[in-house]
Amino acid sequence: MAAVAPMQYGTAQVVYGNQNWSTGIQGTTPGILEVKDCGLTAGRNMNEQDIRSATKVCLLGQTVVDNLFGNIDPIGQIVRIKKIPFTVIGVLEPKGQSLGGQDQDDTIIIPLSTAQKKVFGRTVPGMVRSIMVKAKSTEELTIAERQITNLLRQRHRIGTNKEDDFTVMNLTQVLNMAEQTANIFALLLGAIASVSLLVGGIGIMNIMLVSVTERTREIGIRMAVGAKTWDIRIQFIIEALTLSMLGGIVGIIIGSGGSFILSSVFEIPSVVSFFSVLLSFSFSALVGIFFGFYPAYKASLLNPIDALRFE
Repeated sequence: MAAVAPMQYGTAQVVYGNQNWSTGIQGTTPGILEVKDCGLTAGRNMNEQDIRSATKVCLLGQTVVDNLFGNIDPIGQIVRIKKIPFTVIGVLEPKGQSLGGQDQDDTIIIPLSTAQKKVFGRTVPGMVRSIMVKAKSTEELTIAERQITNLLRQRHRIGTNKEDDFTVMNLTQVLNMAEQTANIFALLLGAIASVSLLVGGIGIMNIMLVSVTERTREIGIRMAVGAKTWDIRIQFIIEALTLSMLGGIVGIIIGSGGSFILSSVFEIPSVVSFFSVLLSFSFSALVGIFFGFYPAYKASLLNPIDALRFE
């Protein structure tokens, strides 16, 4: 194992001056920063002396700092957690949102012994709610999971044929599940987008067919003065392409605006990349060309004499 961090956690109201904030409190050991691959932007980490002495010190996530302190330097300041004074000794580096959409910066870390004795209390000496473990490498995750399971079964005195009274969760499995969910979601959105493109393409084709019918005499005149079959086809394909590209632009504007609004309202980060915009334009162009070809082809086959007689 590379690092281990037992944890006791809950939620509490935190007060600084006339500011207060409800956040998650994690009682743990100094190894938590290595387990979570998290550094500090200011101050220091907890140490073993803090654990042994149940010192009332804490590390703050950036969200907590922003809501309690604003532009004030939090290091050395006193905050009250459940009316108990704690000295701020460090600020955690921002981590953003987790896979579940939770704000990982909305947290406070305190020594495990302090959490057990002074904040949450404990019903069983030494009891913790969870233990986070970091393996030395990704390849050793499965081995580490098996070793942890065997050790906990021994410590909990669980018989051979009895079920575990604990759960060991491998984050690789969680990531795989999240990836599968994302793939299913992508396929669903792809199917919806395909239906939308098909309906839009049929709409463009119908509009162009009507346009060909209404402009039959115009087509006849153009052919009479020397326009070739290819010229007529290009004309109507360009018109269909223009319609689809305009639709693509409107779609990009609505999509970008909707993304911005959702990001602002639900505080979910979203990015409209250049590649996605380029892909949207490309699909719009393909739809215009594909569904505009048949009306263009039909227009190019008109007989100039019949077209000029058309009423």
